[in-house]
Amino acid sequence: MGQRECKRAAPDDIRCKVITVADRRDKETDESGKLIIELLEENDHGVCSYSIIPKEMNVIKEELSTKDADAYILNGGTGISSRDVTPDAVIDIVDKILPGFGEMFRSLSYEEIGSTAYLSRAIAGVNDKQLVFALPGSKSAVKLAMEKLILPELGHLVYKVNK
Repeated sequence: MGQRECKRAAPDDIRCKVITVADRRDKETDESGKLIIELLEENDHGVCSYSIIPKEMNVIKEELSTKDADAYILNGGTGISSRDVTPDAVIDIVDKILPGFGEMFRSLSYEEIGSTAYLSRAIAGVNDKQLVFALPGSKSAVKLAMEKLILPELGHLVYKVNK
């Protein structure tokens, strides 16, 4: 089956879990998490859960182990500081890494912000039949990743991992 056929066979309504990884955000101040939810809903995808968790490896892994969504979209904790452990937690739990996601994200980011784009450790992978995306916590990075990379392919990806 070709790419066009796969996209046509893809489900329209994807159940997504939105997770903000941050030490100093709450539901009032979490602009990036709210933006992810808004963009998912605008594209007719369901948000089955939304949480804000601390930048702690075991807490992130626990959130990703619930198996109650088709896609987990995390934001925050993808930089290079000692507390930025989101990509490390994702790598520990996924079966397959989608290296093209991080490569494309950094390339698109470079066009917008220049060489600091390579400081991002944005990553995506597959954990059993669940997709996992880890995005930077900035609102502009979330917008870029959602609009250019995640939303155009989300249904296609869910279809492929469930085949």
